[in-house]
Amino acid sequence: MKRPHLQPRTLTLLAVLLPIALLFIYVILRSGPLAPVAVTTTTVSTRAITPALFGIGTVEARYTYRIGPTVAGRVQQVDVQVGDRVKAGQLLGLMDPVDLDARIDAQDAAIRRAAAQLRDAEARQRYAQTQSQRYEKLLAVHAVSVEMMDSKRQELQVAIATRSAASEGLAQVRADRAALLAQRANLRLLAPVGGLVTRRDADPGTTVVAGQAVVEVIDPHSLWINTRFDQLGAQGLAAGLPAQVTLRSRGDRTWDARVLWVEPLADAVTEETLAKVVFDTLPQPLPPLGELAQVTVALPATTALPVVPNAAIRQVNGVRGVWQLVDGKLHFAAVELGATDLEGNVQVRKGVTSGDRVVVYSENTLSARSNIHVVDRIAGVSP
Repeated sequence: MKRPHLQPRTLTLLAVLLPIALLFIYVILRSGPLAPVAVTTTTVSTRAITPALFGIGTVEARYTYRIGPTVAGRVQQVDVQVGDRVKAGQLLGLMDPVDLDARIDAQDAAIRRAAAQLRDAEARQRYAQTQSQRYEKLLAVHAVSVEMMDSKRQELQVAIATRSAASEGLAQVRADRAALLAQRANLRLLAPVGGLVTRRDADPGTTVVAGQAVVEVIDPHSLWINTRFDQLGAQGLAAGLPAQVTLRSRGDRTWDARVLWVEPLADAVTEETLAKVVFDTLPQPLPPLGELAQVTVALPATTALPVVPNAAIRQVNGVRGVWQLVDGKLHFAAVELGATDLEGNVQVRKGVTSGDRVVVYSENTLSARSNIHVVDRIAGVSP
């Protein structure tokens, strides 16, 4: 039998293509679609965790007082600046009285006139009463006629009515003056409580309407954090729970705090639960209103259950579970999750037991047929 004779050109081509083919096969098996997927694993342990909630809030004042006039007018003076500390009853500013003082003087004159009219009416009443009593005696001895007696009685009734009208007129003028004095007093802008001036919305000469604030004062002891928590993890949030607050401008320290109350209305748009968190001891200096703060609320410790890293939880065909490593092969186990802490640990009520090995991180998406390779660390994926 005659052996095939290979041309030198063919031998050269084979010498070049064979290493390339071997390299291609090696690449496919090591880093291509047939290559094993690198994964990191951990062992499920049974222990209790201390769950916590993390939220973002803003510094607000529980009590804010917006001080301004009760009627429209022009600002005459403002005696405080933003940042000033004020005491209860301290004068903050004045409104221009315009013609109010002249109207009060006119009411004083009207009161004197009404008082004089009342004295005259009282004198007329006393005279009419004396005359009526005198004619009563004369009528008893038939010295005057009944018609004369009736005339004197009518004069007495008129005098009494005149005195009553004069008395009511005086009371009305005095009430009008008291109203003007009250209106005059309202032109003095006084601090209702001791606090901190946070806004000055009008300067002297500015015209403001009734109810418009000229100065805003807050009670610095009423600062709290209006905090938002994701509704998915807000179960267990309740008043009285301890918390830690970190202000955005002072990230190097935290302040002890507590949940004052949980709002009965949640935000349906952002799907967040709202709560008010108060400081145990106020920061000094006080943080500015509106500053962002990070709030961590500690929930009661849980009972011991199997715990896995939160990164191990996967969604496969709409089912939440973990990839278990059983005899070197992958098995997807559906789980029922429990409490979660801020360190990334989550308790599993059903689906795994203590001692099971589960996949934490993987280079690619896994399936039951995936060829895996367990490593200690995946660059750029695992911590």
